[in-house]
Amino acid sequence: MLSKLKIYNTLTNKKEEFKPIDPNHITMYVCGPTVYDFAHVGNARPVVVFDTLARLLRHDYGKLTYARNITDIDDKIIEASQQTGEDISVITEKFTKHYEEDMTQLNAEMPDIIPKATDYIDEMIELISDLVEKGHAYEAEGHVLFHVSSMDDYGELSGRSVADLLAGARVDVASYKKEAPDFVLWKPSTDDQPGWDSPWGRGRPGWHTECSAMIKKELGTTIDIHGGGLDLIFPHHENEIAQSKCSHDGAALANHWMHNGYLTVNGEKMSKSLGNFVTVHELLEEFPGKGEAIRMALLTAQYRQPVDFSRSGILQAKKQIDNWQRLTKGVNPSVPSEKVLNALRDDLNTPKAIMELHQLAKKAKENDEEKSILKASAQMLGLLNLNYNEWFDVLTSEDGSTLGTIEISPARDKEGIERLIKERTEAKKNKNFARADLIRDELDAEFIKLLDHPDGTTTWERR
Repeated sequence: MLSKLKIYNTLTNKKEEFKPIDPNHITMYVCGPTVYDFAHVGNARPVVVFDTLARLLRHDYGKLTYARNITDIDDKIIEASQQTGEDISVITEKFTKHYEEDMTQLNAEMPDIIPKATDYIDEMIELISDLVEKGHAYEAEGHVLFHVSSMDDYGELSGRSVADLLAGARVDVASYKKEAPDFVLWKPSTDDQPGWDSPWGRGRPGWHTECSAMIKKELGTTIDIHGGGLDLIFPHHENEIAQSKCSHDGAALANHWMHNGYLTVNGEKMSKSLGNFVTVHELLEEFPGKGEAIRMALLTAQYRQPVDFSRSGILQAKKQIDNWQRLTKGVNPSVPSEKVLNALRDDLNTPKAIMELHQLAKKAKENDEEKSILKASAQMLGLLNLNYNEWFDVLTSEDGSTLGTIEISPARDKEGIERLIKERTEAKKNKNFARADLIRDELDAEFIKLLDHPDGTTTWERR
Protein backbone atom coordinates (compact mmCIF):
# COMPACT_ATOMS: atom_id res chain seq x y z
CA MET A 1 0.00 0.00 0.00
CA LEU A 2 1.30 3.43 -0.98
CA SER A 3 2.32 5.44 2.08
CA LYS A 4 1.45 9.11 2.15
CA LEU A 5 4.29 11.57 1.90
CA LYS A 6 4.80 13.42 5.17
CA ILE A 7 7.09 16.41 5.51
CA TYR A 8 7.98 18.74 8.34
CA ASN A 9 6.45 22.12 7.56
CA THR A 10 8.45 24.98 9.06
CA LEU A 11 5.36 27.17 8.78
CA THR A 12 3.30 24.97 11.14
CA ASN A 13 6.25 23.52 13.09
CA LYS A 14 5.05 19.96 12.66
CA LYS A 15 5.30 16.97 10.36
CA GLU A 16 2.18 16.77 8.27
CA GLU A 17 0.76 14.98 5.27
CA PHE A 18 1.72 16.58 2.00
CA LYS A 19 -1.42 17.80 0.23
CA PRO A 20 -0.61 19.12 -3.24
CA ILE A 21 -2.60 21.86 -4.88
CA ASP A 22 -2.86 19.70 -8.00
CA PRO A 23 -1.89 16.02 -7.47
CA ASN A 24 -1.16 15.78 -11.19
CA HIS A 25 1.39 18.61 -11.16
CA ILE A 26 3.59 19.45 -8.17
CA THR A 27 5.42 22.77 -7.97
CA MET A 28 8.62 23.31 -5.98
CA TYR A 29 11.04 26.22 -5.67
CA VAL A 30 14.41 26.10 -3.92
CA CYS A 31 16.72 29.06 -3.33
CA GLY A 32 19.89 28.68 -5.35
CA PRO A 33 23.37 30.21 -5.20
CA THR A 34 24.71 33.74 -5.41
CA VAL A 35 27.32 33.18 -8.10
CA TYR A 36 30.48 35.05 -7.12
CA ASP A 37 32.69 32.13 -6.03
CA PHE A 38 32.83 28.35 -5.92
CA ALA A 39 30.08 26.72 -3.85
CA HIS A 40 31.27 25.16 -0.59
CA VAL A 41 30.03 21.72 0.38
CA GLY A 42 27.49 23.26 2.79
CA ASN A 43 25.88 24.95 -0.24
CA ALA A 44 25.63 21.53 -1.86
CA ARG A 45 23.49 20.06 0.91
CA PRO A 46 20.18 21.68 -0.17
CA VAL A 47 20.95 20.68 -3.77
CA VAL A 48 21.31 17.02 -2.77
CA VAL A 49 18.37 17.10 -0.34
CA PHE A 50 15.88 18.64 -2.74
CA ASP A 51 17.13 16.64 -5.71
CA THR A 52 16.33 13.51 -3.65
CA LEU A 53 12.89 14.92 -2.85
CA ALA A 54 12.34 15.72 -6.54
CA ARG A 55 13.09 12.09 -7.44
CA LEU A 56 10.52 10.92 -4.90
CA LEU A 57 7.88 13.42 -6.04
CA ARG A 58 8.31 12.38 -9.68
CA HIS A 59 8.03 8.72 -8.69
CA ASP A 60 4.88 9.21 -6.60
CA TYR A 61 3.07 11.96 -8.51
CA GLY A 62 4.44 11.93 -12.03
CA LYS A 63 4.75 15.56 -13.05
CA LEU A 64 6.89 18.01 -11.08
CA THR A 65 8.05 21.47 -12.05
CA TYR A 66 11.14 22.19 -9.98
CA ALA A 67 12.75 25.66 -10.07
CA ARG A 68 16.05 26.67 -8.48
CA ASN A 69 17.19 30.23 -9.07
CA ILE A 70 20.53 31.87 -9.76
CA THR A 71 21.20 35.18 -7.99
CA ASP A 72 23.38 37.03 -10.48
CA ILE A 73 22.98 40.54 -9.06
CA ASP A 74 24.09 41.12 -5.49
CA ASP A 75 26.45 43.31 -3.47
CA LYS A 76 28.83 40.34 -3.01
CA ILE A 77 29.09 40.01 -6.79
CA ILE A 78 29.74 43.74 -7.15
CA GLU A 79 32.46 43.50 -4.49
CA ALA A 80 34.06 40.53 -6.27
CA SER A 81 34.08 42.53 -9.51
CA GLN A 82 35.77 45.47 -7.81
CA GLN A 83 38.41 43.22 -6.25
CA THR A 84 39.24 41.21 -9.37
CA GLY A 85 38.63 43.81 -12.07
CA GLU A 86 36.46 41.31 -13.95
CA ASP A 87 33.13 42.37 -15.40
CA ILE A 88 30.15 41.22 -13.35
CA SER A 89 28.76 39.19 -16.25
CA VAL A 90 32.08 37.34 -16.59
CA ILE A 91 32.06 36.46 -12.88
CA THR A 92 28.45 35.29 -12.80
CA GLU A 93 28.69 33.25 -16.01
CA LYS A 94 31.91 31.58 -14.87
CA PHE A 95 30.67 30.59 -11.43
CA THR A 96 27.21 29.58 -12.69
CA LYS A 97 28.97 27.16 -15.05
CA HIS A 98 31.20 25.82 -12.25
CA TYR A 99 28.21 25.45 -9.95
CA GLU A 100 26.14 23.49 -12.45
CA GLU A 101 29.08 21.26 -13.40
CA ASP A 102 29.94 20.53 -9.76
CA MET A 103 26.34 19.77 -8.78
CA THR A 104 25.97 17.48 -11.80
CA GLN A 105 28.95 15.47 -10.54
CA LEU A 106 27.02 14.97 -7.30
CA ASN A 107 24.41 13.35 -9.55
CA ALA A 108 21.95 16.17 -8.96
CA GLU A 109 19.62 16.48 -11.94
CA MET A 110 19.16 19.92 -13.43
CA PRO A 111 15.93 21.61 -12.25
CA ASP A 112 13.19 22.14 -14.81
CA ILE A 113 13.56 25.92 -14.54
CA ILE A 114 16.71 27.87 -13.60
CA PRO A 115 15.61 31.52 -13.44
CA LYS A 116 18.35 34.15 -13.31
CA ALA A 117 17.48 37.27 -11.32
CA THR A 118 18.58 39.75 -13.98
CA ASP A 119 16.05 38.29 -16.43
CA TYR A 120 13.16 39.27 -14.15
CA ILE A 121 13.78 42.95 -13.42
CA ASP A 122 10.48 44.02 -15.03
CA GLU A 123 8.56 41.54 -12.84
CA MET A 124 10.34 42.85 -9.74
CA ILE A 125 9.51 46.46 -10.57
CA GLU A 126 5.88 45.42 -11.11
CA LEU A 127 5.80 43.67 -7.71
CA ILE A 128 7.31 46.66 -5.92
CA SER A 129 4.96 49.11 -7.63
CA ASP A 130 2.00 47.00 -6.52
CA LEU A 131 3.22 47.00 -2.90
CA VAL A 132 3.65 50.78 -2.97
CA GLU A 133 0.16 51.23 -4.41
CA LYS A 134 -1.37 49.01 -1.71
CA GLY A 135 0.35 50.90 1.10
CA HIS A 136 2.82 48.16 2.06
CA ALA A 137 5.93 49.91 0.71
CA TYR A 138 7.29 53.45 0.53
CA GLU A 139 10.01 55.38 -1.29
CA ALA A 140 12.73 57.20 0.64
CA GLU A 141 16.04 58.64 -0.58
CA GLY A 142 16.06 56.55 -3.75
CA HIS A 143 15.18 53.39 -1.86
CA VAL A 144 11.89 51.54 -1.77
CA LEU A 145 11.24 49.69 1.47
CA PHE A 146 8.64 47.24 2.67
CA HIS A 147 6.85 48.63 5.71
CA VAL A 148 6.75 45.64 8.03
CA SER A 149 4.19 47.19 10.39
CA SER A 150 1.69 47.33 7.53
CA MET A 151 1.32 43.55 7.71
CA ASP A 152 -0.68 42.09 10.60
CA ASP A 153 0.80 38.59 10.58
CA TYR A 154 4.44 39.29 9.73
CA GLY A 155 6.73 36.72 11.35
CA GLU A 156 4.55 33.60 11.00
CA LEU A 157 7.41 31.53 9.56
CA SER A 158 10.23 32.51 11.92
CA GLY A 159 8.17 33.37 14.99
CA ARG A 160 9.61 36.91 15.06
CA SER A 161 6.74 39.36 15.41
CA VAL A 162 6.89 43.03 14.50
CA ALA A 163 6.75 43.89 18.20
CA ASP A 164 9.76 41.65 18.88
CA LEU A 165 11.72 43.19 16.04
CA LEU A 166 10.91 46.72 17.16
CA ALA A 167 11.88 45.90 20.74
CA GLY A 168 15.21 44.46 19.65
CA ALA A 169 16.05 47.19 17.14
CA ARG A 170 19.34 49.03 17.38
CA VAL A 171 19.45 52.80 17.71
CA ASP A 172 21.46 53.44 14.51
CA VAL A 173 18.62 52.82 12.05
CA ALA A 174 19.22 53.97 8.45
CA SER A 175 17.86 57.47 7.87
CA TYR A 176 15.58 56.37 5.03
CA LYS A 177 13.70 53.81 7.14
CA LYS A 178 10.44 54.53 8.93
CA GLU A 179 11.10 51.66 11.33
CA ALA A 180 14.08 49.41 11.95
CA PRO A 181 12.54 46.12 10.65
CA ASP A 182 11.63 47.64 7.26
CA PHE A 183 13.61 45.95 4.46
CA VAL A 184 14.82 47.10 1.06
CA LEU A 185 12.91 46.19 -2.08
CA TRP A 186 14.88 48.50 -4.39
CA LYS A 187 18.13 50.37 -3.86
CA PRO A 188 19.87 53.13 -5.85
CA SER A 189 22.93 52.33 -7.96
CA THR A 190 25.93 54.56 -8.48
CA ASP A 191 27.36 55.11 -11.96
CA ASP A 192 29.87 52.31 -11.51
CA GLN A 193 27.31 49.82 -10.22
CA PRO A 194 24.87 47.78 -12.32
CA GLY A 195 21.42 49.31 -12.43
CA TRP A 196 18.10 49.51 -14.26
CA ASP A 197 15.67 52.35 -14.85
CA SER A 198 12.64 52.33 -12.57
CA PRO A 199 9.91 54.70 -11.29
CA TRP A 200 12.26 55.41 -8.36
CA GLY A 201 15.37 56.12 -10.39
CA ARG A 202 18.22 53.96 -11.60
CA GLY A 203 18.86 51.12 -9.20
CA ARG A 204 18.75 47.39 -8.54
CA PRO A 205 16.49 45.01 -6.63
CA GLY A 206 16.87 43.86 -3.06
CA TRP A 207 17.70 40.17 -2.56
CA HIS A 208 14.27 39.21 -1.16
CA THR A 209 12.43 40.79 -4.07
CA GLU A 210 14.01 38.46 -6.59
CA CYS A 211 12.53 35.15 -5.46
CA SER A 212 8.98 36.45 -5.03
CA ALA A 213 8.94 37.82 -8.58
CA MET A 214 10.47 34.71 -10.13
CA ILE A 215 8.09 32.35 -8.33
CA LYS A 216 5.03 34.32 -9.46
CA LYS A 217 6.23 34.45 -13.07
CA GLU A 218 7.30 30.80 -13.42
CA LEU A 219 5.17 28.82 -10.96
CA GLY A 220 2.16 30.93 -10.03
CA THR A 221 0.80 32.73 -6.98
CA THR A 222 0.88 29.77 -4.57
CA ILE A 223 3.24 26.80 -4.91
CA ASP A 224 3.34 23.44 -3.15
CA ILE A 225 6.85 23.45 -1.66
CA HIS A 226 9.43 26.15 -1.01
CA GLY A 227 12.81 24.96 0.21
CA GLY A 228 16.22 26.14 1.27
CA GLY A 229 18.74 26.13 4.09
CA LEU A 230 17.87 26.76 7.71
CA ASP A 231 19.72 30.08 7.59
CA LEU A 232 17.19 31.42 5.05
CA ILE A 233 14.15 31.24 7.34
CA PHE A 234 14.87 34.76 8.57
CA PRO A 235 15.01 37.23 7.04
CA HIS A 236 14.93 35.91 3.47
CA HIS A 237 11.97 33.55 3.46
CA GLU A 238 10.04 35.60 5.99
CA ASN A 239 10.38 38.62 3.74
CA GLU A 240 9.45 36.64 0.65
CA ILE A 241 6.19 35.69 2.37
CA ALA A 242 5.53 39.30 3.36
CA GLN A 243 6.02 40.65 -0.17
CA SER A 244 4.00 37.96 -1.88
CA LYS A 245 1.07 37.79 0.56
CA CYS A 246 0.64 41.56 0.59
CA SER A 247 0.83 41.78 -3.18
CA HIS A 248 -1.49 38.83 -3.74
CA ASP A 249 -4.24 39.91 -1.33
CA GLY A 250 -3.32 37.40 1.37
CA ALA A 251 -2.72 34.34 -0.82
CA ALA A 252 0.00 32.07 0.53
CA LEU A 253 3.34 31.99 -1.28
CA ALA A 254 3.84 28.29 -0.48
CA ASN A 255 1.82 25.71 1.42
CA HIS A 256 4.82 23.71 2.64
CA TRP A 257 8.15 25.16 3.75
CA MET A 258 11.14 22.85 4.08
CA HIS A 259 14.55 23.75 5.48
CA ASN A 260 17.66 21.62 5.63
CA GLY A 261 20.02 21.80 8.61
CA TYR A 262 23.57 23.09 8.64
CA LEU A 263 26.64 21.24 7.52
CA THR A 264 29.16 21.41 10.35
CA VAL A 265 32.86 20.93 10.88
CA ASN A 266 33.71 19.77 14.40
CA GLY A 267 30.21 20.82 15.44
CA GLU A 268 30.52 24.36 14.03
CA LYS A 269 28.53 25.57 11.00
CA MET A 270 30.57 25.54 7.80
CA SER A 271 30.72 29.02 6.30
CA LYS A 272 33.00 31.26 4.31
CA SER A 273 32.93 33.89 7.06
CA LEU A 274 34.38 31.37 9.55
CA GLY A 275 36.98 30.16 7.08
CA ASN A 276 36.21 26.50 7.84
CA PHE A 277 34.87 25.61 4.43
CA VAL A 278 35.93 23.43 1.54
CA THR A 279 34.47 23.85 -1.91
CA VAL A 280 32.73 21.11 -3.85
CA HIS A 281 35.17 21.84 -6.67
CA GLU A 282 38.13 21.02 -4.40
CA LEU A 283 36.52 17.81 -3.16
CA LEU A 284 35.83 16.63 -6.69
CA GLU A 285 39.50 17.14 -7.51
CA GLU A 286 40.47 15.10 -4.43
CA PHE A 287 37.93 12.38 -5.24
CA PRO A 288 37.79 12.38 -9.05
CA GLY A 289 34.73 10.64 -10.44
CA LYS A 290 33.38 9.94 -6.96
CA GLY A 291 30.79 12.70 -6.57
CA GLU A 292 28.20 10.12 -5.55
CA ALA A 293 30.31 9.36 -2.46
CA ILE A 294 30.11 13.04 -1.47
CA ARG A 295 26.37 12.89 -2.12
CA MET A 296 25.93 9.80 0.06
CA ALA A 297 27.95 11.40 2.87
CA LEU A 298 25.51 14.34 2.79
CA LEU A 299 22.53 11.96 3.00
CA THR A 300 23.74 10.05 6.06
CA ALA A 301 21.89 12.48 8.36
CA GLN A 302 18.19 13.30 8.13
CA TYR A 303 17.94 16.57 6.21
CA ARG A 304 16.67 18.70 9.12
CA GLN A 305 19.55 17.62 11.35
CA PRO A 306 23.14 18.88 11.16
CA VAL A 307 25.58 16.67 9.29
CA ASP A 308 29.23 16.80 10.33
CA PHE A 309 31.54 16.87 7.33
CA SER A 310 34.73 14.83 7.08
CA ARG A 311 36.80 13.32 4.31
CA SER A 312 36.72 10.03 6.20
CA GLY A 313 32.93 10.11 5.82
CA ILE A 314 33.35 10.42 2.05
CA LEU A 315 35.81 7.51 2.03
CA GLN A 316 33.38 5.40 4.04
CA ALA A 317 30.57 6.23 1.62
CA LYS A 318 32.82 5.38 -1.32
CA LYS A 319 33.62 1.96 0.15
CA GLN A 320 29.93 1.24 0.51
CA ILE A 321 29.17 2.29 -3.06
CA ASP A 322 32.13 0.15 -4.21
CA ASN A 323 30.46 -2.88 -2.59
CA TRP A 324 27.05 -2.10 -4.11
CA GLN A 325 28.65 -1.58 -7.53
CA ARG A 326 30.27 -4.99 -7.37
CA LEU A 327 26.98 -6.57 -6.31
CA THR A 328 25.00 -4.97 -9.13
CA LYS A 329 27.59 -5.25 -11.92
CA GLY A 330 25.80 -5.72 -15.24
CA VAL A 331 22.37 -5.56 -13.58
CA ASN A 332 19.52 -3.36 -14.82
CA PRO A 333 17.36 -1.62 -12.21
CA SER A 334 13.85 -2.97 -11.73
CA VAL A 335 11.56 -1.32 -9.17
CA PRO A 336 12.56 0.38 -5.92
CA SER A 337 11.89 -1.27 -2.59
CA GLU A 338 8.74 -0.09 -0.83
CA LYS A 339 10.71 0.02 2.42
CA VAL A 340 13.17 2.48 0.87
CA LEU A 341 10.34 4.52 -0.63
CA ASN A 342 8.44 4.61 2.66
CA ALA A 343 11.55 5.78 4.49
CA LEU A 344 11.82 8.67 2.03
CA ARG A 345 8.10 9.39 2.34
CA ASP A 346 8.60 9.79 6.08
CA ASP A 347 10.00 13.33 5.91
CA LEU A 348 12.84 12.25 3.64
CA ASN A 349 14.40 9.90 6.19
CA THR A 350 17.54 9.15 4.18
CA PRO A 351 19.44 7.43 7.06
CA LYS A 352 16.64 4.87 7.29
CA ALA A 353 16.56 4.54 3.50
CA ILE A 354 20.32 3.85 3.48
CA MET A 355 19.85 1.26 6.23
CA GLU A 356 17.26 -0.45 4.02
CA LEU A 357 19.79 -0.44 1.17
CA HIS A 358 22.22 -2.31 3.44
CA GLN A 359 19.53 -4.92 4.11
CA LEU A 360 18.83 -5.25 0.40
CA ALA A 361 22.54 -5.72 -0.26
CA LYS A 362 22.64 -8.65 2.17
CA LYS A 363 19.78 -10.34 0.31
CA ALA A 364 21.32 -9.48 -3.07
CA LYS A 365 24.36 -11.64 -2.37
CA GLU A 366 22.13 -14.69 -2.76
CA ASN A 367 19.37 -13.39 -5.04
CA ASP A 368 19.75 -11.82 -8.49
CA GLU A 369 16.27 -10.25 -8.34
CA GLU A 370 17.27 -8.39 -5.20
CA LYS A 371 20.26 -6.94 -7.08
CA SER A 372 17.89 -5.21 -9.52
CA ILE A 373 15.78 -3.91 -6.64
CA LEU A 374 18.91 -2.68 -4.85
CA LYS A 375 20.02 -0.73 -7.90
CA ALA A 376 16.59 0.84 -8.46
CA SER A 377 16.30 1.71 -4.76
CA ALA A 378 19.76 3.28 -4.62
CA GLN A 379 18.92 5.37 -7.67
CA MET A 380 15.99 6.88 -5.75
CA LEU A 381 18.70 8.45 -3.57
CA GLY A 382 20.78 9.44 -6.58
CA LEU A 383 23.26 6.58 -6.08
CA LEU A 384 24.52 3.83 -8.43
CA ASN A 385 23.81 6.10 -11.36
CA LEU A 386 27.15 5.19 -12.97
CA ASN A 387 27.69 1.71 -14.31
CA TYR A 388 30.45 -0.53 -12.98
CA ASN A 389 33.03 0.49 -15.60
CA GLU A 390 32.37 4.21 -15.11
CA TRP A 391 32.57 4.01 -11.31
CA PHE A 392 35.81 2.04 -11.25
CA ASP A 393 37.34 3.83 -14.25
CA VAL A 394 37.61 0.64 -16.25
CA LEU A 395 39.28 1.43 -19.56
CA THR A 396 37.68 -0.06 -22.67
CA SER A 397 38.53 -0.07 -26.38
CA GLU A 398 36.19 1.06 -29.14
CA ASP A 399 34.78 -2.46 -29.47
CA GLY A 400 34.00 -2.50 -25.73
CA SER A 401 36.72 -4.90 -24.67
CA THR A 402 38.44 -4.18 -21.36
CA LEU A 403 41.90 -2.59 -21.60
CA GLY A 404 42.59 -2.03 -17.92
CA THR A 405 41.15 -0.80 -14.64
CA ILE A 406 42.16 1.07 -11.53
CA GLU A 407 39.90 -1.20 -9.47
CA ILE A 408 41.75 -3.66 -7.27
CA SER A 409 40.77 -7.32 -7.22
CA PRO A 410 42.23 -10.16 -5.14
CA ALA A 411 43.76 -11.58 -8.30
CA ARG A 412 45.35 -8.29 -9.30
CA ASP A 413 48.76 -8.73 -10.89
CA LYS A 414 51.88 -7.40 -9.24
CA GLU A 415 52.43 -4.72 -11.89
CA GLY A 416 48.98 -3.19 -11.35
CA ILE A 417 49.35 -3.07 -7.57
CA GLU A 418 52.80 -1.50 -7.76
CA ARG A 419 51.56 1.09 -10.25
CA LEU A 420 49.00 2.21 -7.67
CA ILE A 421 51.66 2.24 -4.94
CA LYS A 422 53.76 4.52 -7.15
CA GLU A 423 50.77 6.81 -7.68
CA ARG A 424 50.24 6.91 -3.90
CA THR A 425 53.90 7.83 -3.34
CA GLU A 426 53.61 10.70 -5.83
CA ALA A 427 50.39 11.87 -4.20
CA LYS A 428 52.12 12.02 -0.80
CA LYS A 429 55.03 14.01 -2.31
CA ASN A 430 52.50 16.47 -3.73
CA LYS A 431 50.74 16.65 -0.36
CA ASN A 432 47.57 15.19 -1.87
CA PHE A 433 47.02 13.12 1.23
CA ALA A 434 43.34 12.50 0.51
CA ARG A 435 44.24 10.71 -2.73
CA ALA A 436 47.03 8.79 -0.98
CA ASP A 437 44.64 7.65 1.74
CA LEU A 438 42.04 6.73 -0.86
CA ILE A 439 44.50 4.40 -2.64
CA ARG A 440 45.51 2.82 0.66
CA ASP A 441 41.85 2.25 1.58
CA GLU A 442 41.05 0.77 -1.84
CA LEU A 443 43.94 -1.66 -1.53
CA ASP A 444 43.02 -2.48 2.05
CA ALA A 445 39.44 -3.25 1.00
CA GLU A 446 40.87 -5.87 -1.38
CA PHE A 447 43.11 -7.41 1.30
CA ILE A 448 46.30 -5.74 0.08
CA LYS A 449 48.35 -4.52 3.06
CA LEU A 450 50.82 -1.67 2.47
CA LEU A 451 54.09 -1.62 4.43
CA ASP A 452 55.64 1.86 4.65
CA HIS A 453 59.36 1.89 5.52
CA PRO A 454 61.48 4.61 7.19
CA ASP A 455 63.47 5.16 3.98
CA GLY A 456 60.28 6.21 2.17
CA THR A 457 59.73 3.02 0.22
CA THR A 458 56.52 1.00 0.36
CA THR A 459 56.11 -2.72 -0.07
CA TRP A 460 52.98 -4.83 0.10
CA GLU A 461 51.57 -8.19 0.96
CA ARG A 462 48.23 -9.96 0.65
CA ARG A 463 46.37 -10.38 3.93
